[in-house]
Amino acid sequence: MITVDEVSTAQEQVVTLTAKAAEMVQGILAKASEENGNLALRVYVSGGGCSGLQYGMALDEAMEDDTVVSYDGIRVVIDADSLAFVHGAEIDYVDGLMGAGFTVNNPNAVSSCGCGHSFRTADEGGSARGCSCSH
Repeated sequence: MITVDEVSTAQEQVVTLTAKAAEMVQGILAKASEENGNLALRVYVSGGGCSGLQYGMALDEAMEDDTVVSYDGIRVVIDADSLAFVHGAEIDYVDGLMGAGFTVNNPNAVSSCGCGHSFRTADEGGSARGCSCSH
């Protein structure tokens, strides 16, 4: 397992959370930690979505090959395959007229779906499918 604390502090943060996202994640983790205190926010990328790749988030324990980032006391874990796609991304929580939820502001994405859950990078685009935007 690689932790950011073991890497040079001059290195840019792998992923960041906005204040609102951190507040929401802390609330979710507090409830879930009553049953399992080892949980962290897992951020991952998988194939699919209308732009070819899609973001995912779940509560999970860190695994051996994960990169673990501590952000305002919140542990964020990212598997090795997803790391290149989300490095430098900012996770936000938005609450607007169209609904509320987490969104990822990703500097690696060259295009994304209107729903914000699906994206494409310059190097790894995946296979795009029709947009339903009902994630």
